[in-house]
Amino acid sequence: MDVKVSAAKQLRGSIRTAGDKSVSHRYAMLAGVAEGTSEFENFSSSADCASTLACMEALGAHVRRNGNHVEVEGVGGELQAPQRGLDCGNSGSTMRMLGGVVAAQPFTSVMSGDVSLSKRPMQRIIEPLERMGARIESHQGCAPLVIHGSRLRAIEYHPPVASAQVKSCVLLAGLFAEGETTVIEPVRTRDHTELAIKAFGGEITRQGERVSVAGGQKLRALKAYVPGDLSSVTFFLCAAALFPGSSLVVDSVLLNPTRSVVLDVLSGMGVKIGFLKVEEQFGELVGTLQAEGGAFIGGEIRGAQSAALIDELPAIAAVAPYSQKGIEIRDAAELRVKESDRIAAVVHNLRAMGAEVEEFADGMRIPGSQKLHGARIESFDDHRIAMAFAVAALRAEGESTIAGAEAVAVSFPEFFEALRSVVE
Repeated sequence: MDVKVSAAKQLRGSIRTAGDKSVSHRYAMLAGVAEGTSEFENFSSSADCASTLACMEALGAHVRRNGNHVEVEGVGGELQAPQRGLDCGNSGSTMRMLGGVVAAQPFTSVMSGDVSLSKRPMQRIIEPLERMGARIESHQGCAPLVIHGSRLRAIEYHPPVASAQVKSCVLLAGLFAEGETTVIEPVRTRDHTELAIKAFGGEITRQGERVSVAGGQKLRALKAYVPGDLSSVTFFLCAAALFPGSSLVVDSVLLNPTRSVVLDVLSGMGVKIGFLKVEEQFGELVGTLQAEGGAFIGGEIRGAQSAALIDELPAIAAVAPYSQKGIEIRDAAELRVKESDRIAAVVHNLRAMGAEVEEFADGMRIPGSQKLHGARIESFDDHRIAMAFAVAALRAEGESTIAGAEAVAVSFPEFFEALRSVVE
């Protein structure tokens, strides 16, 4: 599907996004193994989270869905052997995190996905799960994964890369293991799994960079509202940065400190971001944001910031040519093993729009104060690339065409409708 995007004059209005994808994944998985029926309002509308729900159904949980209202009747820890393979679609979160759950079950599960997911590295979860006692067959460290579950033993694990998905995989496996499982993070990553386990009545502790969970815990059903997805909101914050005087209000958005680095970075680059209301819901901070465009300065992102912003970097990079001083991104090699090679995809599309950009193995340098023109943009079947360049097209001269725009359904099916509602 092609979607055409024309230059805009201003950005004004308010939006509310569907529930956060990261939180929705975890709530669905934990609800499936908990006792009782969990209910979630504003559950993510993404195709990725639909894949997680389908996998939980295949493992014996009962799922009822009416729009963004989801009910999951859990199995109380007694998952059933799936009668078919577990299709994770395009969702690396589903495969990596749920892999930790099925590795602890007394049956074999076959986890597969689409062409893109089948190219993404899974050795990073295979290694710790096999140390815990599971046996896993793969295709050179990639999906499909044949996971022969077993009784797991607790381990202390140092992930070689900072990854919330790997940490979550090991912690979820640890819920079923004998003893106490500990993950020692090289860089602190998003803590939704830790907060979700507590929300379902589990116990989990953190001391510095050490996160520990005891096996054999029973979880209880949860009723919760899933706050809006901050990664999805980032595209609109970047759009606001393009137009001095723009004004955007975002209701009920997730403000978890391990995710909100993007707000600090964009504020430092010149976007005026204020908080109209903030409250806590099951350990997660939720609030209403107001963003106003000002002088979009630019800057540098590297080190721990790059790890914390890995999902938001494509949006920031796509609008970097419009900043005053440009933006340099380093230490982000993880972008190359996402749904697409996101460094190569961003560079390709920026050059198609006439931008100057220097590509590195771990990032890119994009000079500022550039003028871009409309072009045919390739999504590379990657939702974040499609959305990032729909935003970049708002300041380009002429019309742009986003090829493969249907990819946005992976995380934000309502994206183009929401964008049209605030563009003048």
